[in-house]
Amino acid sequence: MRLPSAMPGPFPAPAAPVAPAARGRSGLRRVLGRDTLPPLALWLITALLVAARQGAVLTLAFPVLAVMTGLWLYFVNPVRYIGFMWWLWFLSPEVRRLADYGKGGFTPTSMIQVAPLAVTMISGISLLRYYPLLAQRRSLPLLLALAGIAYAFVVGVVASGPAAAVYDLANWVYPLLIGFHIMVLTRQYPESRDTIVNTFIYGMLVMGAYGLVQFFVMPPWDAMWMIGSNMNSQGDPVPYGVRVFSTMNSSGPFAFAMMGAMVLVMAAKHRVRWIAAALGFFAFALSLVRSTWGGWAIAMLIQLMKSSNRVRVRIIVSAMVLAGVCVPLLTIGPVAERMQQRLNTLVNLSNDQSYAARNQFYADFAKTAFTDVTGEGLGATGASTKLSSNNGELGKYGSFDSGVMNIPFVLGWPGTLLYMSGVLWLLARAVRAALRMPDDRYVCACLSLALSIFAMLVFTNSLVGTGGLLLFSSVFSILSAGHWRKLTRR
Repeated sequence: MRLPSAMPGPFPAPAAPVAPAARGRSGLRRVLGRDTLPPLALWLITALLVAARQGAVLTLAFPVLAVMTGLWLYFVNPVRYIGFMWWLWFLSPEVRRLADYGKGGFTPTSMIQVAPLAVTMISGISLLRYYPLLAQRRSLPLLLALAGIAYAFVVGVVASGPAAAVYDLANWVYPLLIGFHIMVLTRQYPESRDTIVNTFIYGMLVMGAYGLVQFFVMPPWDAMWMIGSNMNSQGDPVPYGVRVFSTMNSSGPFAFAMMGAMVLVMAAKHRVRWIAAALGFFAFALSLVRSTWGGWAIAMLIQLMKSSNRVRVRIIVSAMVLAGVCVPLLTIGPVAERMQQRLNTLVNLSNDQSYAARNQFYADFAKTAFTDVTGEGLGATGASTKLSSNNGELGKYGSFDSGVMNIPFVLGWPGTLLYMSGVLWLLARAVRAALRMPDDRYVCACLSLALSIFAMLVFTNSLVGTGGLLLFSSVFSILSAGHWRKLTRR
């Protein structure tokens, strides 16, 4: 059903339909439209600078051009802006490594790594443009979550300094901002859905293929970055020795992205999805991130439980085909050796150093985390601690393996109450809305993805970073789908 041309509410109007005469124009003109040329130019310029080994120029040019492209797309085509934002998260770390390689040496910090964060924060403009939506009841959970983050920001500025607090603020808030941006695009829900699915399918194709190259070949720029950044947890910078992180910064965010893609593939209709799924599954397995393996299994179980019998058969057949193609390849040569070592830790926890360390961390730190009433504030944990230390190294709590304890430790009791009330309210609303739309495969995929990522809080703070983007994008996509159905029935 077509949407009425004038619809009440603070939502952007859908794009005008293409006239029959326009459809007959040159295919090149239709492809190279005003919302396609800027991102195409960005990636073309990036490729040329990489080929010319102009790393210093690329380090300065890429973030500037990325932000300009993001602003252009936000105002010209806010739906395509979402896809562009995800591509930056997928590819910017690899651009950074190529820029360092072109300069001839590793650099501890790079402006390129700011590009995806800055472009994602552009979505905050939606809070200003569509502020009347914040006065509606359905925005109350979002306001509660933002209030909890605001409290922790004030505490963090005092405790860790403005630089660390601001950097951490962005990491906590941008998943919510993207979620709100998706919500204000309710009228364009079908376009948003297709854009997100397409981005993840083709992203899985690119990252999965490159992940295999990384494992079997180990490009010199990736090896240089692993050595320079002392990423010992990622394995050895040699063929067959690395835990695959593909074009992203580490195996953790990469595994999150692959997990999201392998769940969303069930909502895709492209023929290329099977090739992408095979490559993605192989690279996902070689990342050796057990928490996301478990998260993916949970997501698939939820999809099976919620789906109709016809969709259940489709999921089972797809899983069998995927397993038939990939599992034999994972049992050959050095691949089998790496997989066997990791799988052994799942059944022999007594010899698993990571499991033992996490148990010890819970035992030693639980009292500190849950009895710190005011909280340490934003900037106290994670990568932001580099900005509050004198030597630029990770601080005392730079590595924090538990989201369950990270949230109260950072937000304190007041911030945790506000933030988690908003998050749980959003999840509850998403579950109710999804149950009313059993025929929407994308909604089913989003629900399973959101719930599985939330369950992973015991391993990491999955509400921020790549995990947070996936969770809140999924939750707000479900809410957007539900509201879109109401609007189209008028």
